[in-house]
Amino acid sequence: MADTLVYIGLGANLAQPVQQLERAVLALHNLKDTQVVKVSGFYGSKPMGPQDQPDYVNAVAALSTGLSAAELLTELQQIELDQGRQRKDERWGPRTLDLDILLFGDQVIQTECLTVPHYGMKVREFVLYPLAELDSELILPDGSKLSELLKMVPLNGLTRL
Repeated sequence: MADTLVYIGLGANLAQPVQQLERAVLALHNLKDTQVVKVSGFYGSKPMGPQDQPDYVNAVAALSTGLSAAELLTELQQIELDQGRQRKDERWGPRTLDLDILLFGDQVIQTECLTVPHYGMKVREFVLYPLAELDSELILPDGSKLSELLKMVPLNGLTRL
């Protein structure tokens, strides 16, 4: 089976977020049947949910993988756990590391554990701008052009680190 081009969103705002993302990128390099194609720069962003938490550091990585989406999700969740992620019921709360499958080739996936394309990616500056750094011509599975989405989503304080 041919490898699939996958985009992963990385985010952290606890326990030295820049180092968390650097360690996560190293862990992505060690995934079986997977090559890291490119990683965006790191960006500082405001928290999405409760504002009484530290700012985030975000990036997007492009991977070429032979893993299935479910296998990749399992691997990413293990990386999160290895880096101290504690899964709580608090949505958009602070975290040591968050790894999200944004796109898995041109597949649309809807399971109990995984929604691809990522449900919030079209309105999140901290996903769209780093993604554009990797592929400004990207077209999502639903036909939306990344370049058009960027016109509708302000920077909202996003800064390249």
